[in-house]
Amino acid sequence: MRLVFGLCFVTITIFAQSVKIKSVLSELPTSIRGLSVVDDKVAWFSGSKGMVGKTTDGGKTWKYNQLKNYEAKDFRSLYAFDSLTAIIACVGSPAVVLKTADGGKNWRVVYQNSHPDIFIDGIDFWDNTSGMIYGDPIEGALFLLKSDDGGNTWTELKQDQRPMLDKNEASFAASGTGIRCFGKDKVVLATGGLVSKLLISNDRGYHWQSASPPILQGKSSTGIFSVGIHKKAWIVVGGDFSADSISTSNAFYSSDNAKSWMPPVNSTRGYRSSVEFISENKWLAVGQGGVDISIDNGKTWQPFSNEKGLHVVRKSRKGNLIIAAGSGRVVLIQP
Repeated sequence: MRLVFGLCFVTITIFAQSVKIKSVLSELPTSIRGLSVVDDKVAWFSGSKGMVGKTTDGGKTWKYNQLKNYEAKDFRSLYAFDSLTAIIACVGSPAVVLKTADGGKNWRVVYQNSHPDIFIDGIDFWDNTSGMIYGDPIEGALFLLKSDDGGNTWTELKQDQRPMLDKNEASFAASGTGIRCFGKDKVVLATGGLVSKLLISNDRGYHWQSASPPILQGKSSTGIFSVGIHKKAWIVVGGDFSADSISTSNAFYSSDNAKSWMPPVNSTRGYRSSVEFISENKWLAVGQGGVDISIDNGKTWQPFSNEKGLHVVRKSRKGNLIIAAGSGRVVLIQP
């Protein structure tokens, strides 16, 4: 367990206001893609080499450690309930889902799967009781798990409840934001590859419909990497992570609950792996090439920062704390 203090400030001026990005962790021996911000004090991250970290003071200090016996695991999916309770899941086979109830001191296995095709892409919860995990298809059907006891146990959805995907269609575990549980019963999942779309359920996964934003697709490295929702505003970002400077067809927005999709007048400056609603009409999108901001629900995007190597951005579910993380680093964002 290590304790690390904030390192530096980077100040950028944009839209005639001061924007601050505070680097609070750097040169960590892990690539962070799992991030869950509970409130203005508590946040957790998870990543490669079995690394998990936590702050309880709004990002000023962090404790992190490498989980024993899981040093080779890449924990890309994470959901935290509070300062004591969190769930993480690794990519690849064998898959393992772990839960802690004592602030990360001890972790127990709550689900495991050794199928050769298992690949978990994300976790989200509607509340403190009910949640869902999704992953790449197995035998053509999207992999889905549900929990109704706070993640203590997980049940695989029946075959007829799991959407069938096209050949070479899967999903991305780039930021854990390809799944969003929202409202009382709604969930949306993003897919990518040769075919990319959104799968939407209004009854917690019993029935599904789809939406097809015309995002860049057609290769295994392309598609929707992240979806964000606020009221009637929906935004998808992605593109081609193997050609991350392409600035066309990598972001789309909807103003009518995903019924129709429009390209922004000015798009993000390239591939983006995570998008997050920040405040009224304002969104941030991060990727390995930089950070962009929209102040009009995705209709236009402008440069926010040239910070490289960020994979995920999250705003607190209760509060205003905004954290981004990526290749060995964690930053606080103050737009």
